[in-house]
Amino acid sequence: MKSEQMSTVRSAKPRQTAQVRFPDGRTFEAPVGTPVEQYVKAALGNGQVPVVAALVDGELHELTYPLRSDARVDPVFLSDSDGVRIYRRSLSFLLVTVVRELFPQVQIHVDYTLPFGGFFCQVRGREPFSAEELAQIEVRMREIVAQDALIAREPMPLDEAIAIFHARGEVEKVQLLVRRHKHKDYLSLYNLCGVRDYFHGYMVPSTGYLRYFALHPWPPGFVLQYPRRHRPTELLPVGDYPQLTAIFNEYGEWLRVLGVESVSELNAAIASGRIREIVLVSEALHEQRIAQIADQIAHRRNGVRLVLIAGPSAAGKTTFSKRLSVQLLVHGVRPFPLELDNYFVDREKTPRDELGKYDFEALKALDLPLFNQHLLALMRGEAVQLTRFNFKTGQREEGETVQLGPDHVIIVEGIHGLNPQLVPSIPREYTFRIFISALTQLNLDRHNRVPTTDTRLIRRIVRDATYRGYTAEETLNRWESVRRGEKQHVFPHQEHADVMFNSALVYELAVLKPLVEPLLLQVEPSSPRRVEAKRLLAFLEWIEPCGPNLIPDNSILREFIGDSILQDYVP
Repeated sequence: MKSEQMSTVRSAKPRQTAQVRFPDGRTFEAPVGTPVEQYVKAALGNGQVPVVAALVDGELHELTYPLRSDARVDPVFLSDSDGVRIYRRSLSFLLVTVVRELFPQVQIHVDYTLPFGGFFCQVRGREPFSAEELAQIEVRMREIVAQDALIAREPMPLDEAIAIFHARGEVEKVQLLVRRHKHKDYLSLYNLCGVRDYFHGYMVPSTGYLRYFALHPWPPGFVLQYPRRHRPTELLPVGDYPQLTAIFNEYGEWLRVLGVESVSELNAAIASGRIREIVLVSEALHEQRIAQIADQIAHRRNGVRLVLIAGPSAAGKTTFSKRLSVQLLVHGVRPFPLELDNYFVDREKTPRDELGKYDFEALKALDLPLFNQHLLALMRGEAVQLTRFNFKTGQREEGETVQLGPDHVIIVEGIHGLNPQLVPSIPREYTFRIFISALTQLNLDRHNRVPTTDTRLIRRIVRDATYRGYTAEETLNRWESVRRGEKQHVFPHQEHADVMFNSALVYELAVLKPLVEPLLLQVEPSSPRRVEAKRLLAFLEWIEPCGPNLIPDNSILREFIGDSILQDYVP
C-alpha cells in the first residue's frame, strides 16, 4: 500500500485507486475496492488496543467495508463506545457458534451485563453448564480465535432468513423478523464456521480480534467476560454482586409473569390490545415493590431517621422518592425531603476536574460538615435554619428554619446517596439506603441485548426536550460525561444499599419511541453525534409504537414524558 500526500489534482479517467486520510494527517493509497481494514493495518499496524471498526467520512462501517473513493478514516478502537459494542457482539456470536457445535440442543440466552464486564447467560433446554463444560467451551472458542476464522456478512431475502430461524425453532426471532417486511425485504446474517445468525449491529472481520475473554460459572447460569473500555486489553477481577443479581432475577420473573420476555412479544401485545394489561400489571408491580420498601422502613421507624436514595441519571429517582413518601404516609411516617444541592460549597471553593472545569459531581463539592451537622440536629428534634444554594450567584444563602418531630424521616436523594463518606457522622442503624436504576432485561431476542444504558439515554433525551428545551444532540454531547460521573460516584457504591429498586417498565420503549424518534432525526448528518443517533433509530425500528394515554399519572415514566401528578408534589 502506498503512502503519500493527498493530491488536489483529479484525473478525468476513472479512478483506479482510493486515498485515505487519517486523523494524524497521513494518507494512504490502494486500489479501489480495498477493505478499510488494509488501510488501518498500514497506518497503525497491530497496536495493543485493537481497532475493530472505522468511521468513514463520519459514517460507522465494518473493517470489511470496501473503499470506492477518497475518504477520511477515523479508527474505532476497542476502547471506544462503538468499538466495545462491536467486540461484545462478536464475542457473543463466537460463544453461540461453539455452543451450537458442542451442544446442538442447547439454547443460550444473553440476559444482562455485570459491572466487572461480562454478559450473564443462561442455558435453556437442559441443566446449567458444569465448570468442566464451560472449560471445554472456552478451549474451543480459543481454538477458533487462533484460527482467525472469517466472520462473513451474508445479505439475503428476508423470507429466506425467516425460514432458517423457523427451522431452528427460534420463535421470538421469527416474530421479530416478520414485522420487518414493513421496512425492508432483506436481512444480513453473519456466518461463522457454518453457523448463521442475526445480530443487530456490526461485527469484527474475523475471530482473531477476539483475544480477551473468559467464561465463569455464575449460578443459575454463567458469565461471558469481556474487557471494559477503560482497560480494553485486560479482564477485571470477577466481583460478587448479590443484590444486583437478585434484582435482575426478580425482573426476569416479572417478565415471565407478564409473558413478555422479548421485543417480539411486546409487539404482539401491542398488536393484540393486551398492552393495557401489560401497563396495569407493570405499574402494579412497581407499586407493590415501593410499598414493600416503605413497609421495611416503617418496621424500623424507631431506629431509621434517614433514607438515602441514589442512582444513575434518568433512573427515575425523583418520582420514586415521592411515591415512597406517599407510601410512608400510609404507615404514619412523615417524610421530610432534604435537598443535597443546597449544600454545595461556594462556587470559588468548588473542586475542578482534570480539564480545569468545576466538578459539581465531586463529593468535595458539598459542604459535608455542615450537611452532617444539620442532619444530626434535625434527628435530635432541634430547630435548624437550613441553607439554600443560589445557583445564579454561586453562593449559599440562609434558608427556612425547620424542626422535625419523632414521626419524621429525612429523605435525601442524590448521586452520592450511597457513598459512606456522605454521612460519616450518622450511625449505620439510623439510615436506610436505596439504590434505583432502570435495569432493562427485555431484549430483542435471545442473543441481542437491549442495554440498560440505552433505555436511560432515551429517557433522558425525551425529558431534556420536554422540560429543559435541550436538543437530542445536546443531550448526546453530555452523555459521555454523565456516564463517567456515574462510574466514578454511583455504581461503586450500589451494593451498599439495603434494597434495590428497578425502575424499568417493560412497555416503556414503545411509549418513548414516537417521542424520541423526531428528536433523533433532527441530529444533523454532519454532527459527530449522528452515528449514535442512527444507532438508536435503527434499534427503535424493531419496536411497535404505543401512545401515552394508558400510562398512569403517577408512573415513573411520567417523569420523562410529562403530565406527572407528582411533578409539584412536596411531602
